Amino acid sequence: MSSPGSGTAELVEFEQNRTPLQRLQGVLHKYPYLSPLIVLVVAIVVFYLLNDRFLLPQNISFITQQTVVVGTLAIAQTIIILTAGIDLSIGAATTLAQMTMANLAVFVTASNVLPIAGQNPYVAIILGIGVGVLTGVINGFLIVRLNLPPFIVTLGTLSVFTALTLILFKARTIQAPEMPEVMKWLGNTIKIGDFSLLYGVILMLILYVIFGYIMKNTAWGTHVYAVGDDPVAAELSGISTKRVIFSVYVVAGLIVGIAGWLTIGRVGSASPNPDPLLNLDTITAVVIGGTSLFGGRGTLLGTLIGAFIITVVQNGLSLAGLDQAYRVLAIGLLVIAAVAIDQWIRKVKA
Repeated sequence: MSSPGSGTAELVEFEQNRTPLQRLQGVLHKYPYLSPLIVLVVAIVVFYLLNDRFLLPQNISFITQQTVVVGTLAIAQTIIILTAGIDLSIGAATTLAQMTMANLAVFVTASNVLPIAGQNPYVAIILGIGVGVLTGVINGFLIVRLNLPPFIVTLGTLSVFTALTLILFKARTIQAPEMPEVMKWLGNTIKIGDFSLLYGVILMLILYVIFGYIMKNTAWGTHVYAVGDDPVAAELSGISTKRVIFSVYVVAGLIVGIAGWLTIGRVGSASPNPDPLLNLDTITAVVIGGTSLFGGRGTLLGTLIGAFIITVVQNGLSLAGLDQAYRVLAIGLLVIAAVAIDQWIRKVKA
């Protein structure tokens, strides 16, 4: 029979026998946001050395503004991917939500408006966010009730939401002068010297704090991680995996609706044509941020860092005078590296 202290002694011996690489592997497994943070710091230093304009307040302002839409939607994508799911319709759903609120609030004096125009802008925003929630309900229902793969469901609803936007709103872009100021409010900035802080960036950071707290300190957040890590074990422990997955897509829809309003403020208009790279960029931010595509591991802090890495790399390469193709190449290589690192980290020995 082993003595009470033998377990501790074995643990100490195990730690001493681990190589530096194994210890690094363990640290990165425990703190998933560390690897993207290192990448971000290195990228900032490199791009500053290539062009000292990179850290000018005006450029930092531009980087934060460019990150805001992808960064906000990446919150929704992170929560979904933590359950080992994915949402390919997130960009189309955001466009549907923003076009709903814009067409409701547009001035009746504008040309070619729909009969629903001229509504109270606050009501329009709420209804637009409601449409975002509805897209999440649809995705969640199809995945949970019909037992369809998230990839297939959201690939299908990507086309459905895009088509609905074009059919319902006649493919008409609504410009900033045609909308009440409250619709564009999140596009306003706070001046801090030469640095401009977008209201939308403040909202994005608030959402990260709120959902970061929820994921870390509530039973729902614990259940999301548990379902992603091992759905069978989660079910056996009394967690309703289907209910959790459905709720994740509904919450993601809420964030999508908010992002629709934020997009109007950021862009200054409401276009029925979704950004073709928005879905990919949100997934990229999540993966580069250290969240595992296999579910159960990752943090929103890592996702925020991942979103900034995308913008920093694109901005830094642009200042360096490189063609757009090289920026796309760099992001692709980062994604491959992030997935490879995740595979390596998941093999950590406890």
